[in-house]
Amino acid sequence: MTARINRELIEKFRSELDERSQQTLAAAADAVIAAKKRGGKIAVVTGSGPNLHEGVTTLIAELIEKGIVDGVTTSSAVINHEMGGALDRVKMCGAAQLGLDERFMPRGNVFEFTDMTDAELDDLAEEMLLDRALLAKRHEAEGHFVIKAAANMAYPMGLRTEKLAEEILSICRQTGLPFEAVAGWGCDRRTMLGAGSAKGVPVLVTIPQLVGGGHVGMAVGDSIPIAERSRRLSAMLGASDVIIESAVALTQEIHDGPFETYTGHGIWSWWQGQPVYSLRDKTLIRFDLDENLRRAQDLQKQSAMIQEAINKGLPKTKISKIPFRMEMSAFARHEGSLPVIGDIGMIWPVFALTIAEALGIELDFMSYKQETDDGRAMREWIVKNVRPLDRAKMLAAFRKWQEARR
Repeated sequence: MTARINRELIEKFRSELDERSQQTLAAAADAVIAAKKRGGKIAVVTGSGPNLHEGVTTLIAELIEKGIVDGVTTSSAVINHEMGGALDRVKMCGAAQLGLDERFMPRGNVFEFTDMTDAELDDLAEEMLLDRALLAKRHEAEGHFVIKAAANMAYPMGLRTEKLAEEILSICRQTGLPFEAVAGWGCDRRTMLGAGSAKGVPVLVTIPQLVGGGHVGMAVGDSIPIAERSRRLSAMLGASDVIIESAVALTQEIHDGPFETYTGHGIWSWWQGQPVYSLRDKTLIRFDLDENLRRAQDLQKQSAMIQEAINKGLPKTKISKIPFRMEMSAFARHEGSLPVIGDIGMIWPVFALTIAEALGIELDFMSYKQETDDGRAMREWIVKNVRPLDRAKMLAAFRKWQEARR
């Protein structure tokens, strides 16, 4: 990877966080540094949206490569986008001028074309049928270019990813492997999927995040049973000393699922002799824009209000007088939780650089808030350099997997 480290800008990001977030971010970095120095493991729980657009998923791939991150959970939407190369440039056009039926177009009657060269299209034509007549219209059609999450709504790469999902699901049924593992065989190493596959680091979609990503989401969900997915996720989180949540919803159902005993529902799994794990003594870090997350933690620390509501069977929203999101419950009550309130485009560069420097690791990629000059340059770099899934590479890995088991 390559992206310059702008320390002056990163220090500016640090100074723009409020004082409490600066303190908790420093404590969060210290927790990761201490864990890595004693040989511990770090898991990252990511959402989609801003994690892609701010370059955070690409930075996490770099942290996997450098041995800092040891496991990732994410959404099926991120799997979809990483199969397309994280970010790409598309031309957005009015569907009417293309002769498409507007009843089936997205809101605004917009149709998108992936910005591809004729040579790239010729390579893709060896893999799938292309509507050359439609593609011929892309140059003359009125529209504008925008960088967005890759392999989503644009033709032909969005359709290509949907078709690949069906092929990958077939391989999953032959191997018993999760969709994410098979897709990772062909993904760019500058994606979490590709880096995870190359380094033997698990990258898994969580059960609340299965919905999304079109056919990719359905194929991810169908690739292995829910029970096995739960077990794999619990193994990852149970082995981790620090869990970092980055702009993601429904994390209570991620980190305290059916096999977690401290804040979750694992008591009956334990009762029946199944393997379980505990969040006790782990560090939970959350990067979030919602100030209410910190307020919920303050209420718990000041008066044990959240735990009291649970003990009395009372609604937490009413007793706390704040809009109470599901993930606030376990997080607010956990003694090792650290909320860092702010823009993840600012938080992650500070966090990653602090950890890397303390561990003597040189990073070859850095993410930046997308509104900055460095952020815009970073996004252009991702579009140019992070390539879509290589189907031939994936199939070669599948053949190698089969041969190793003969």
